[in-house]
Parts: sequence; structure tokens; C-alpha cells
Amino acid sequence: MMAGWGKINNPAWTGAKAGAALTGFINGALAKTGGDHPDVQSWYAWFLQHMVLPNAPLWSRMVAWGEFLVGIALILGIFTGIAAFFGSFMNINYLMAGAVSTNPILFAIATWLVLAWKVAGWWGLDRWILPALGTPWRPGYIFHADDSEKDTAGETNVAHTG
Repeated sequence: MMAGWGKINNPAWTGAKAGAALTGFINGALAKTGGDHPDVQSWYAWFLQHMVLPNAPLWSRMVAWGEFLVGIALILGIFTGIAAFFGSFMNINYLMAGAVSTNPILFAIATWLVLAWKVAGWWGLDRWILPALGTPWRPGYIFHADDSEKDTAGETNVAHTG
């Protein structure tokens, strides 16, 4: 959360100069594509060079807000599995760009949270939010199955709700 908050308040990430910091990071990653054992694979370098660099201001804002929102969600324990998935997705992208730092540790933790989202969310807001909103396999009490989707025994027909 703090890394995202720092980026949100930095003009090189989200302000008038949005994309400047990300462009520097990507140029550093592209410099790691040579040699016998490159840190950045050629297919990912192509993606960075042709998809991210031309749209650096947009990607910069997405990184900043993504880090912040994932951090908030994990701290509050709301949509824990989804937040952990997107946190691990960001971490895998940092790793593919050749940035190691604490990213392998954060990736492992995020992966564990994705796998254990039901238990991980029990200690946060998911304990109350998910029963209210529902999940793909169990409708919540806010968004529940219509009476027309109930069979003759009064049970919810899973084929209609999933």
C-alpha cells in the first residue's frame, strides 16, 4: 500500500510527468535483454517496448493505483483472493522485468493467499462481505437467486445461479 501511495503522490507516476519513472524502469529492464543469460526474455522485452513504453502514462497510473488498491484490500481483508491474485500478477511482471528485490517473497506470500483465500479472508472484511455479496458457487443474501430459479423442492438450482 505504501509503495502505491508514494507513486500516487509522485508526479513522475501519476502527475504531470506520468510515465517518466516507469519509462526509466522499463529502459533498465530492456538493458537486461542481452548476453548468454539475459535477465529479461526477448518476448517480454517486446511487450515492454511495443506495448508499455508507447503508453507509459497509462501503465504508470495503473501500477500506482494497482499497488495501492491491492495493499488496501489485503490490509482490510476484503476480496482477499482477488487482491492477492493481482498482487502476484504485478510481482511476476516485476520479476520478468529483471527486478528481484523482495518480489520473490511477496510473490510466494500472494500465491499462498490466493490458495488459502477462504481462510485468509476469515480474519478480515471478507468474513461479512462475501456472505452478503455471494460467490460463484453460493449466492449471497444481497444478490440472491430469484424465486423463478428455485425448483419444486425450494432449493436453488445451481445450474441457473452459477
